[in-house]
Amino acid sequence: MLDNFSRIVSDTKAGTHFAHGMSVGLGMLGRQLWVWPLLAAAMMVVAGLTIRGYVESAAQQAMADGLEAMLKSNVEALRIWLETEESQVLAAATDPAVRTAASELQRLASSSPENALVLAQSSAQEDLRAALRPLLARKHFVGYVIMNTERVIIGSDRPELVGQQRTTNYDLITRTVERGTTVTPPIPSMLLTKDSDGQMRAGQPTMFALATQRDVTGDVVGVLGLRIRPEEDFVRILQVAQPGKTGETYAFDRSGLMLSESRFTKDLARAGLIPDQGVARAQLTLAIRDPGVNLMAGKRAALTRSEQPLTRMAASATKGESGRDVKGYRDYRGVPVVGAWTWLEDYELGVVTEVDVAEAYGSLYILRRAFWTLFALLAASSLLILLFTLAVAKMERSAQKSALLARELGQYQLETKLGEGGMGVVYRGRHRMLRRPTAIKLLHPDKTTDGTIARFEREVQLTCQLNHPNTIAIYDYGRTPEGLFFYAMEYLDGVNLDGLISRFGSLPEGRVIHFLRQICGSLAEAHGIGLVHRDIKPANIMVGRRGGESDVVKVLDFGLVKAVDSKKESSITSAGSIIGTPLYMSPESIENPERVDNRSDLYSVAAVGYYLLTGTPPFDGANVLEICMHHSRTKPERPSERLKRPISSDLEDALLRGLAKNPHDRFQSARDFAEALAACVAMTKWTPHQADEWWSRFSTGALAAIDKAPTASVNEAATVYLPQE
Repeated sequence: MLDNFSRIVSDTKAGTHFAHGMSVGLGMLGRQLWVWPLLAAAMMVVAGLTIRGYVESAAQQAMADGLEAMLKSNVEALRIWLETEESQVLAAATDPAVRTAASELQRLASSSPENALVLAQSSAQEDLRAALRPLLARKHFVGYVIMNTERVIIGSDRPELVGQQRTTNYDLITRTVERGTTVTPPIPSMLLTKDSDGQMRAGQPTMFALATQRDVTGDVVGVLGLRIRPEEDFVRILQVAQPGKTGETYAFDRSGLMLSESRFTKDLARAGLIPDQGVARAQLTLAIRDPGVNLMAGKRAALTRSEQPLTRMAASATKGESGRDVKGYRDYRGVPVVGAWTWLEDYELGVVTEVDVAEAYGSLYILRRAFWTLFALLAASSLLILLFTLAVAKMERSAQKSALLARELGQYQLETKLGEGGMGVVYRGRHRMLRRPTAIKLLHPDKTTDGTIARFEREVQLTCQLNHPNTIAIYDYGRTPEGLFFYAMEYLDGVNLDGLISRFGSLPEGRVIHFLRQICGSLAEAHGIGLVHRDIKPANIMVGRRGGESDVVKVLDFGLVKAVDSKKESSITSAGSIIGTPLYMSPESIENPERVDNRSDLYSVAAVGYYLLTGTPPFDGANVLEICMHHSRTKPERPSERLKRPISSDLEDALLRGLAKNPHDRFQSARDFAEALAACVAMTKWTPHQADEWWSRFSTGALAAIDKAPTASVNEAATVYLPQE
């Protein structure tokens, strides 16, 4: 049981603090206008980042599609050209005249393998030249060569080559025999050839269209190769489509060596990536390696070119992979680029299309700058609104304090401060025109939040529904031009029951019955419209003179009232909260606060009656937990035993029935309780005449000295959540 109550108290504290924090937080949102622009800015940032993410994702997808489409177009054009070259060399290799001449040259090479002069001067050599001359004249081929299976050149347009055995970085024989026809990637020429300036140079790029050479029996006896200038078609095809100012398509081999030309040859020469001798050329010179820094920005690489790794693209492509990267990687210049690539296994080369990131996403960068500029403007606006709101709030607080100092509250003139609680303060005042004494309760200016205003309004609205003469009456509610929330209620010139007992001790039985019946009358009306007070206690019950009668009771503080119908339940009070004052709480309000009903109020009325009769509450303890345990478990001591003197059995039984642990064992309505009290013998022992004598004996001033807060509505500090008690 102890653990259970500990959990209840602990949970209630946490819930109360959380609810209070939420109330304060929501109140701040409601009052501070500057919060909304900040929230709007935050929402804009989130929305902007989300939209930017979508836009960038869409842009990246579009870029990927565009790169791949351009790459595919270039590769298809290149394939068509390569296949055309293959078909032409195959036609030449199968030409009867070429086959006859090649067979004769093969026979001569076999019979005299060391006599290159015989091969070079043979009539078969002239026959071969005559057979290929029309093809060389009609097409772009610039020479030819025939090699036998031993890689010996047995025929060529260059006589000096005949009889030589040649090996290159490209195995002409093996790959051609495997495929029947092929086209080599650009390779360095073994002879002096003319460059683009017409100068004879060694190692100039050259290509061969190759086809197997067969004898009459169909056996492979060699390979026919037709020489091609790479710059005339191969390079030109890849340079046709160059997107924007930085886009390019180029080819490279398995080692990462560039096979075509770069559009940045001048920049590469200035950066020292290619030799600047005569005509700068990247073809067969430039390695597709990542320098690690942007060389075009004047930075220097930490590693030598041979130590640098292949670019991300080249590393993937040389493994035989096709791919794309639209997020960005460094190219051979160290410039961030996006690209799409593929590897042509049949021709032992890779092809890539790349564009600088700065150009590819230029429009996105503009969008980003516009977004952050707009956000900065919104943040500046929020700051200005913040400063304006703080200035207005300061002026409003100043006006509120000035109004209080001037004792002015709209149409009410404030006179005396009667009391102060955690949420509000109560003044005695007068209506300017009616001149009627009034108790005016207003919210603390510094504690005006949406939550406190809502609870303040709720207390007024619920109390206004009640018209019983023993329920305090509400006259007015409103907000002053300075922003002060208030409500005006009838002024009670009396004392609350807590102060009465503290000063005079326990009361006579008849007077106790007189007070309890009036309390039951007030509650009967509230219960009749489905409201439960939930905080009946001596401090919330005023007694005084009213309408020429003495000992008139007024039930106050309906701020914690609960609608029995859950549809009427206000969200102001958190569900599951333990609410009330521990000394007068029913067991069910402690154990299951959500299930309290009118019988819980009747338990509190009986506890108040016990206090009035004996001068002590039914249960006491060293702390809240101990008191709650007593309410839930301990049978109350009979008032006669507590006082050590006889008490009327019918009154004693009525109070003990009201204090029953099980709600079903109590009175089921306030009217039943009142009728049981009316049937008590002691009821007649307190008369209106006695009440008048009592009030005549004690002046109003003396009573005011008893209670620091003469109107029970100011005793707000005593009406708290259980953990704060």
